[in-house]
Amino acid sequence: MKTSQFYGLNISFPATGCQKLIEVDDERKLRIFYEKRMATEVAADSLGDEWKGYVVRISGGNDKQGFPMKQGVLTHGRVRLLLSKGHSCYRPRRTGERKRKSVRGCIVDANLSDLNLVIIRKINSRIFILRSISLIVQMNL
Repeated sequence: MKTSQFYGLNISFPATGCQKLIEVDDERKLRIFYEKRMATEVAADSLGDEWKGYVVRISGGNDKQGFPMKQGVLTHGRVRLLLSKGHSCYRPRRTGERKRKSVRGCIVDANLSDLNLVIIRKINSRIFILRSISLIVQMNL
């Protein structure tokens, strides 16, 4: 079986501030992220039983050489953009300075080494059922 090019998945949960780094060696688990753009919400069920019911948003990543993904660049590969103040992926050192930098497109493919994900919500039907039963019981009293 062919191993994946991903080095790891950085999964963060902003509600608690915790993060988790997962190293994935099975390419089939990562196929749900291929051809998806940044800021797309994806169900994380294929990552394993631990992640069943979670919905994550793709927030960025780096390729094998360390070039970051940039929102709005609709390509798989690397491009060189003229960046100035206010752009992500660049911090000017002088007033009015612009610089041509290499950035990665916002579409996920197999050439990434890191992929950053943010947990949006957890779909847990058991908690929903328990809450609805308790509401029904309270209404009947």
